[in-house]
Amino acid sequence: MRILLIEDEAALARPLIEHLEADCHIVEWFGTLDEAESATRVLEYDVVLLNLFLPDGDGLSFLTSIRGQRISTPVIILTARDKVSDRIKGLNLGADDYILKPFDLDEVKALIHISLSA
Repeated sequence: MRILLIEDEAALARPLIEHLEADCHIVEWFGTLDEAESATRVLEYDVVLLNLFLPDGDGLSFLTSIRGQRISTPVIILTARDKVSDRIKGLNLGADDYILKPFDLDEVKALIHISLSA
């Protein structure tokens, strides 16, 4: 499975990548929205793990963009935004799930499998 990880914090991204790759997934990691948008023009992904606080903007703009292009790839938001209103907004914009940082690596893996089987 090919996973797009959009996360600017290396200390969070590296263990997540290692955990997912140990489960035989291919993880492509980008730290900015611009890089991720370029990647989605070239490759298709099975799932997107999306941080909302990124150096070049809000991850919700990326989510809105791909949903506007009718890309139905499952998107799981990984964020520190813990307000219920933030979760509702992300889900209403098309996210398939929303997980708060800090998170358990096995929980992320389980959410990926749930998103793909839905």
